[in-house]
Amino acid sequence: MSSPEVVLGFLEEAEPWRLQSQQFPSKVGGKPAWLSQTGLPLQSDLECEKCGLPMVFLLQVYAPISGQDRSFHRTLFLFCCKTPECYSHNDSRCLKVFRSQLPRKNEFYSYDPPPDDEPQTVSKEDNNILSLSGVKLCWVCGCPGNKACSRCHTVTYCGKHHQTVHWKHSHKKECLSAALPSASASPFLFPESELVTEPEEGGEEGDDAQRGGGEEEQKSTEGPSLSDTLAEADLEEVALHETEDNKVFQRFKKKIASEPHQVIRYSRGGRPLWVSSSHVPAEEEIPPCTCGANRTFEFQVMPQLLNNLCVDSTGASIDWGTVTVYTCSASCNHGDQYRSEFVWKQDVSADQLTKHRNT
Repeated sequence: MSSPEVVLGFLEEAEPWRLQSQQFPSKVGGKPAWLSQTGLPLQSDLECEKCGLPMVFLLQVYAPISGQDRSFHRTLFLFCCKTPECYSHNDSRCLKVFRSQLPRKNEFYSYDPPPDDEPQTVSKEDNNILSLSGVKLCWVCGCPGNKACSRCHTVTYCGKHHQTVHWKHSHKKECLSAALPSASASPFLFPESELVTEPEEGGEEGDDAQRGGGEEEQKSTEGPSLSDTLAEADLEEVALHETEDNKVFQRFKKKIASEPHQVIRYSRGGRPLWVSSSHVPAEEEIPPCTCGANRTFEFQVMPQLLNNLCVDSTGASIDWGTVTVYTCSASCNHGDQYRSEFVWKQDVSADQLTKHRNT
C-alpha cells in the first residue's frame, strides 16, 4: 500500500485581495481569513494555556476533502502564544488548532469557484466585522471581540490586553478625533504571506530510520567516571538512544535538503517527519475526536518558518523543532462551530542542537 502524497508549502508574496476569505487562501500571518462566519472560537478558546494571554494567528491551511460534501470547503487554523517563556521543551500548551468546514452550497460564499483574476471592483473588507454574520472582530488580532472602546465606540477588541496594545500603538492619538482608525498593520501580528504548495518529489526512502530500528556503531565519548557509576545495561541504553536520535535528526536534515525553504508538510493520513526520536506521540497520546473517530496526522509546521516570523531573540524566543497537527479522521460536523483539534510540539534535543551548531 503506497504512502499518502506529501505536499510541501512555501511562502510567497501575494496581493491582499488573494488572502481574503472568499478566495479560500492558505496563508501565514496577518489576521485569520475566517471560513465560516459563525461559530468562531471564543476568547477563552484562544488564550494560551500557560500564561493566559491571547494567542496570535500563525497560519491557515485550506484542505477540502474530495468526495465529502460537508467538507467541500475546509480550513485549519493554527494559533500560537507570543510569550517566549511559554515555549518549554516539548510542551504544546502554547499552541491551538481549529477546523472549520462548509458544504459547497452555503450562506457565505458563491457556489462557483472564485475568479483567478482580481475582480474589477474589489470590495474593501472591514477588518472589524464579518459582513454577512455581523460578528465583531478585534482590531489587534482579528479574532472575535465585542469589547468596544468606551470613548469612541468605533473599534472593538477581544479583551483588555489588546485594547491596551492598540491604545499605545495608535489609538490614543485617533480616539475621539475626526480621523478614522489607523489602517496600519497591527504590531501584534506576524508578517503576512501566501502559502503555495507543490508535491514533494522522491519516495519515502529511509522510513526505517524514521520508525527506529537498525544497528549502528557507537563510539564511547564518556569518561571512566560515568562508566563507574552506571551499569553496563544503562550505558547501552544511553548509547542506543543517542544513535537513534542522531539517525532521526540526520534523516530530517536529508529529507528537507532538496527543498530547504519548505515551511509546512501536508500529508493527511501520512506520517510526520520527526526531528528527534524523543517525544514522539504514541497512539494513545493522540486523543480521539469527541465524535468518537480517531484523529489522524494532517500536516506539520517546519522550523524554517521561524525565520520569517521576525521572532529571533538573544534570550528566550518562540521556538519549535516541528509542530504536528492531528484532525478527526471523519472530519465530522459540529453544528456551525469551529472544532478544536490536536497539536503536538516536538523540539530538537539539547544534544542534537549542540551537535548541529558545531557542524
